[in-house]
Amino acid sequence: MLNLPFGTIYAFSVFLKPMEALLAVSRAQMSVVFGLATITLTLGMNLAPRLYRRWPPIAIVLGSAIGSAAGLAITAGAQGYASLLVGYGLMFGIGGGICFIVMQQAVNQAAETTSGLVNGYLVALYPLGAMLGAPIFGWAIEVYGLRAALAGLAATVATTGMIAAGMLHVGRIRLHDPHAASGVASANERGVFVRLFVVFFLAAAAGLTVLSQAAGIVQAYGGKSALALGATTFITGAIAAARTGGGALVDRFAVPHVACGAHLWSLTGALLLTLWPGPLMSVAGLAMIGMGYGFVSGLTAGAISRYWHRNLFGQIASRMYIAWCVAAISLPVLAGWLFDRTQGYSAVMMIAALVNLIGIVVAWRLPRA
Repeated sequence: MLNLPFGTIYAFSVFLKPMEALLAVSRAQMSVVFGLATITLTLGMNLAPRLYRRWPPIAIVLGSAIGSAAGLAITAGAQGYASLLVGYGLMFGIGGGICFIVMQQAVNQAAETTSGLVNGYLVALYPLGAMLGAPIFGWAIEVYGLRAALAGLAATVATTGMIAAGMLHVGRIRLHDPHAASGVASANERGVFVRLFVVFFLAAAAGLTVLSQAAGIVQAYGGKSALALGATTFITGAIAAARTGGGALVDRFAVPHVACGAHLWSLTGALLLTLWPGPLMSVAGLAMIGMGYGFVSGLTAGAISRYWHRNLFGQIASRMYIAWCVAAISLPVLAGWLFDRTQGYSAVMMIAALVNLIGIVVAWRLPRA
């Protein structure tokens, strides 16, 4: 309920062409809007642990959801580029980040035992929200226009935020237990954090490029608008499944083995699209790249529950998602810049392949226990 509408940030590519036409902005500028949204999303994630130690969950969720809805309303009425940056990039992002960590911390605190499967499912809600949102956005933009579609999303965020806040209140969920030992991170755990951070960053750099520009990439490889919209829905659904699968896999296999396999899967997709470019291959290749990122995202959440005390889950996860933020303003922005100059994505696919190759090397050094 809480994270599905915020997950529509992964369907951002559906807004690219309509917004570019409406406000006369470039692909690189739209990439900056998405990059800013991920920065503020990460900022919200890192604010969340400070907030839930001082304020009740209902107040945090209500304030965050209403603030994000207001940001989307500003975006819907935007008359210039600055409104996009403030409304979508700043206000929508920061509220989503706070709510994301609140939800993860709530589940890991409330459950008697946690598993990779549960945490993989939790992070799968974002691409699942995009999978559901992309066709709805496409239909709403065509029938009612871009501004009405964004206004509808604003109303949805406000409504679901209020419902989720009520659920947390009725369930009497505590987000932090001050009486439980939280543990002290050792030098070895800090080393594990750094390696897991890098593995996550490399997968996210390639995966977020796909999520932020999937529709545009398919069209650049010759796909029609219908194929591009369908591909966005299919890819986000595949990533959602992969996130749940990545968490479940760490319940059965060692984390480095799952991480290496995920990067290898993504690498294969980038190479296939580089060697055999075309509209249908673009859908398959982009899905594989996105799924590799999904597997790593799910296993990362599962690995946090393995390596650290659950009282620290929100704190460690929020710091880990800084990698996601840095990734979102690296290769996706570079991809937009390269597209504006070459009108293609072939160079981007080769860079993505190299990124995943490095990811395999780093992932192998994660601890198996």
